[in-house]
Amino acid sequence: MPDVLSYVDKALEAAHMDAVDALRAFFLVAAATTISISLPSSLRDRFLLYGPRATTTPPDSQADVANSSRPDAQSPKKSLAQDSPSGIGFLDYLATWQVPHSYFTQFYVASVASSVFWAIQLCCRGRVFQYIASRISEEHLHQSMTLTQVLICWILLAIQGSRRLWECLIFAKPSTSKMGIAHWLLGLVHYIAVGIAIWIEGSGAILTSSLTLADFQFTNAPSLRTFACVPLFLIASGLQHDCHHFLFSLKKYTLPDHPLFRGVVCPHYGAECVIYLSLTYLAAPPGQVVNKTMLSCLIFVVVNLGLTAQTTKIWYMQKFGRQAVQDRWLMIPYIF
Repeated sequence: MPDVLSYVDKALEAAHMDAVDALRAFFLVAAATTISISLPSSLRDRFLLYGPRATTTPPDSQADVANSSRPDAQSPKKSLAQDSPSGIGFLDYLATWQVPHSYFTQFYVASVASSVFWAIQLCCRGRVFQYIASRISEEHLHQSMTLTQVLICWILLAIQGSRRLWECLIFAKPSTSKMGIAHWLLGLVHYIAVGIAIWIEGSGAILTSSLTLADFQFTNAPSLRTFACVPLFLIASGLQHDCHHFLFSLKKYTLPDHPLFRGVVCPHYGAECVIYLSLTYLAAPPGQVVNKTMLSCLIFVVVNLGLTAQTTKIWYMQKFGRQAVQDRWLMIPYIF
């Protein structure tokens, strides 16, 4: 392990980055890579497409749609046999590396576990926290979130992860769908990274102040930012849950007729973006408009879900006819 950590330090030094810069770079590189893979059909069809929407036949589980509202969710994959009838090439071989669709639940197990882990680390100033904080530049430590911001944002992220885990467990149905192992690994890394991103720009306050019971009392009047962002987070969470519950309740897959779906193809994706948007503003250090680390995370979420919503709309057109959805927005009415 010491050797690995030394390599990390050398890499950060060579790139002239600190831990905050590296985390931001991860989200942005992941987003750029996803866009790059989505452009050529040879990569898109093998690595970004999977599950029920690969054909016009009905999916075997509504959980496939409800569970795909995560940042790493993409649309389904075509049959390799149809894509390469003359033989399996190298790309086809890589595309066969898959895991069960039910592994989506592991993303939210990772999210909840990350929230619990960092709660302990931040309260006790544990060794892992100290390791990361010691690799943050003085500039980022100086421009720090307040302890109250860190606490509120941690609570909201823990609520989000816990709700999605509960939905995965309650709304799960038997499914034979698969997802690429790259999706699975990226999803796990994403949720672990978000668990760090939510507090890393508050490291300066955590290092210089002691967390006490008084920090949990919230006796002061909330700031305008908190007054606006917390209700926005809760409303988006409620709308997303309503979408998931509706999709789960369908006995047979049909074009969703819930009010939230009538003008939008994937309103639950839009709600996910709003959830991360609220955290991006809520976690902004004093004097800054947004938390740049969470903004990088938001860009990653928008790219992934935007591509998924786009391919979902194409699948709906194939299955239900172009007229059924061609006038619907992808994720957010009048925006996208």
